Amino acid sequence: MSKAFKINSFQLGEILRPYIIAEIGVNHEGSIETAKELIRQAHAGGANAAKFQSYKADKIAIKDSPAYWDTSQEPTKTQHALFQKHDSFEQQDFECLAEYCGTLGIDFMSTPFDLEAADFLAPLMPAFKIASADITNLPLIRKCASYGKPLILSTGASTLAEVALAAQEASAAGASEIALLHCVLQYPTPAENAQLGFIRELQREFPENAVGYSDHVIPDDDMSCLQVATLMGCSIIEKHFTHDKRLPGNDHYHAMDRENLLKFSARLDIFRTLYGSGRKSLDLERDAILHARRSIVAARKITAGEALNEENLIAKRPGHGISPSDWDTLIGARAMEDIEQDALIQWHQIDIGREI
Repeated sequence: MSKAFKINSFQLGEILRPYIIAEIGVNHEGSIETAKELIRQAHAGGANAAKFQSYKADKIAIKDSPAYWDTSQEPTKTQHALFQKHDSFEQQDFECLAEYCGTLGIDFMSTPFDLEAADFLAPLMPAFKIASADITNLPLIRKCASYGKPLILSTGASTLAEVALAAQEASAAGASEIALLHCVLQYPTPAENAQLGFIRELQREFPENAVGYSDHVIPDDDMSCLQVATLMGCSIIEKHFTHDKRLPGNDHYHAMDRENLLKFSARLDIFRTLYGSGRKSLDLERDAILHARRSIVAARKITAGEALNEENLIAKRPGHGISPSDWDTLIGARAMEDIEQDALIQWHQIDIGREI
């Protein structure tokens, strides 16, 4: 299980209770009202945080930066051009969205892609999230960590050495806690490329850090990827979120919607019910212990003075008499009275030659 720490009032690390981040990103298409609707739907679906992205195209990519997504779904050919479509929100817009999240009781988050964004987002968020593509961006990592908040690092397209360096730098720069999210930086990620087994690698290599999962697999009806990641002990689950998967654009067609999130949340409720408290209670099995366990029984009539042995004893239900766990103690003892066949043997009926 991942290490426990808090994001706002949410205690990470409880079994089968991940912190769920609905990654709205730029699926608001530049509309504050659409952004608020997405927040409402994320909250209704059971998300703990509604997360956006804060960037300016001119600060994130050069003009001819090539696409790395499925251009049959998102035909924009350069990163700069795509980012330019979605960089209209300013500081005051994110402040408005953070305030709106507060009214609903869902955490506001936004991934900063430059130092200025980190500065204005810091007072609005309970934690910072660093995108996979910025895991080698040490200036940004140090800046975000310097605010002393929890820091969540996506690890898509990175080596363990790069993850270790990013975590070390974040810790040295002041991050209060660090979480590492397994991620495959492929839009969308085919199910066969999800590589969820790498979650175990992160848990082994970074036992001091919380471990989670950021998903880019097109969701099935059961939200299988998120279920498996949660069952593997992920304490944070992040997934792109939309109000309409049919909309064009890079982050709509592989996102989850409110119904997907509701199904996932309901499945987690079932899992937690099945898991229980994690402690075994024998009270639930008292009748079975009493009636389904066995006792030592006379296999035939035993006369007073006769020695008890393998031939005249047998273990049968119910467990109202002497337990077969005391079998060796009874072997060689003598009956102090006649014991009828099929009768439960009682301690007062035998002489074992010593105190018990």
